[in-house]
Amino acid sequence: MELVYTPTREDIVDAVRVQLRRGSFRLLRWLLPLAAVLAFLATALLLTGPAEPNVGGAMLLGGLGLFATVLMPLTVRLTARQVYAMVARQGEHRASLDEDGVRWVTGVCETTARWQMTPRYIETPTQFVLLSGDKGRAGVAALPKRGLADPADVDRLRELLDRNITRM
Repeated sequence: MELVYTPTREDIVDAVRVQLRRGSFRLLRWLLPLAAVLAFLATALLLTGPAEPNVGGAMLLGGLGLFATVLMPLTVRLTARQVYAMVARQGEHRASLDEDGVRWVTGVCETTARWQMTPRYIETPTQFVLLSGDKGRAGVAALPKRGLADPADVDRLRELLDRNITRM
């Protein structure tokens, strides 16, 4: 089975969004909101607590809370932007999948991964996102459905993935 596609920013954003919801990246989804709440609570305590108001400290903590608040929705886009810069230079991608694994060929490189390297996948409305087997699931690879020659191949690809790796 073969997919031919040129990755788009939306492909990368979708894959990064999946990746950030899995593995050790889940911590980031809770850490930033928690940091923002704690910073705002500490700011309020510094301004209204029993001691003399500490305006300088309150401004610093309030700024940190604001930074964490602004960074939360931007995390996916900023990460995807960096990944896309690397992937876009590779041009058209050809992904060949069989019972052994997946092989990508681009204008500048070839990569082969056996299924043990990407033992899990998640299907989104537009693509299949393969996740690495490491504890943090740091590795990610996207297979956009639009890269298939025939829309019926989506079901065949899903069956191939289900036979060889675990759907999450």
